[in-house]
Amino acid sequence: MRSVLCLLMLAFVTMGIQAQEEVRINANAPATPFPHFWEQMFGSGRAILSLREGYRNDLRAVKEVTDFRHVRFHAILHDEVGVYNEDEHGNPVYNFAYVDQIYDGLLKNGVRPLVEISFMPKKLAFNPDALHPFWYKPNVSPPKSWDKWDGLITAFARHVVERYRIDEVAQWYFEVWNEPNIDFWGGIPRKRSYFELYDHTARDLKSVNSRLRVGGPATAAAAWVDDFLKHAAENHVPVDFVSTHGYADDTVEDLFGTKEDIAMEDRVCRAAEKVKKQIQASAMPALPLLWTEWNVAGMNEARDTSYVGAALADTIRECDGLTEAMSFWTFSDVFEEGGPIAKPFVGMFGLRAEGGINKPSYYAFGLLHKLGIERIANASSNVIVTKRGDGTLAIALWNLMSPRKTGSAKTFRLEFDQVADRAEVRISRLDDTHGNTLTAYRAMGSPQYPTPEQVARLNAATKLPEPQRTHLAGRQLDLELDPNALVLIEISH
Repeated sequence: MRSVLCLLMLAFVTMGIQAQEEVRINANAPATPFPHFWEQMFGSGRAILSLREGYRNDLRAVKEVTDFRHVRFHAILHDEVGVYNEDEHGNPVYNFAYVDQIYDGLLKNGVRPLVEISFMPKKLAFNPDALHPFWYKPNVSPPKSWDKWDGLITAFARHVVERYRIDEVAQWYFEVWNEPNIDFWGGIPRKRSYFELYDHTARDLKSVNSRLRVGGPATAAAAWVDDFLKHAAENHVPVDFVSTHGYADDTVEDLFGTKEDIAMEDRVCRAAEKVKKQIQASAMPALPLLWTEWNVAGMNEARDTSYVGAALADTIRECDGLTEAMSFWTFSDVFEEGGPIAKPFVGMFGLRAEGGINKPSYYAFGLLHKLGIERIANASSNVIVTKRGDGTLAIALWNLMSPRKTGSAKTFRLEFDQVADRAEVRISRLDDTHGNTLTAYRAMGSPQYPTPEQVARLNAATKLPEPQRTHLAGRQLDLELDPNALVLIEISH
């Protein structure tokens, strides 16, 4: 008999059929607050890009489907913004005209800046030739004069407070530099010289107004946080929040200093948990954590596919309670780190491809925005169960499969307690046949430079349809999900 069972199991595996997973959901189980920490903040290229119409169109489009409140970008002090110059006597000359246009544009569209204070103006740089290899060549040198750096930062802060008023600017964040633990910072030694930069900048900001919120260390791969907090406490340097970065395809060794086997889909939240514990063990255990850059794994151009939806949902499930905000890098493919993007769909980070084409990730954020404001605990690794203010259940369900692997469809049986037997159900899907812009783009012939009319056709063709309406059958719901499918289930009860 055992041999027969083994042969049956082998046959199922060979045919690509997986056993049904049962998920039990009690609508009246205890719930905890569920702030939408994954959609309140987004990243985006560099500051000057925000003056482009394409950037602002993308910002407005993402704002329509998310709870978008803050945006972070590099290089507000880059020479192309024109902030810093010196006269013939070496005296600083400031010009905030483009800064005003940048921030005015954000605020007009209901989004506040997370001000990443970077990079070094050439005439203020200790080494004017210390250029990062990015296409726009930011200078990563320390300043040649701390007095002149202090003067710039205080003038910058004073200007934005005078223009926008402190009640507004106190709701911004000021983050000191970007990823100083790698080649974005040229100070020697890196860590100690960054701490000096942070000390000056934080004190400069607070000298203008104590309500300005400043933080760091804005490191790559969740580095330096424990040392940064120790330094700040010992030297009485102000810190209002901790910020750091981590991506699903960062290496385990970079994130944790080990050679553990950790799936890419689990790395971001494992790193966030590590940093959260470092904060709690520090002299400032209540500091909020802002994860100011992250994204899902990017191999095989996965960021242009429905994989993002399932991976995003799974990250939300794992990271809930670890961070106050996670800034997805980025909301838009108006992006030039490697130069102008040659065509849409080259695996870039954004929710919208070049020309304003909605990607599956755009639709995924739109679906997950509809989750409720309370989370009901559930042991399943494939589900987030939430409740809205009116009592409606909003449930995310997915079948996550790494882009490095192939998988098969999976069936789920959802069994409900404390829900009417024939409760109405609304089901929305994101998968290879719903919201798959990449397939539609290829069917169009993969135009390198889509016309506005072609972009409109792509967005119309891939817009998610109205939810499928059905009813529970005996308080049960059976669903089949293709690999990397994401569904949103809404149940009124």
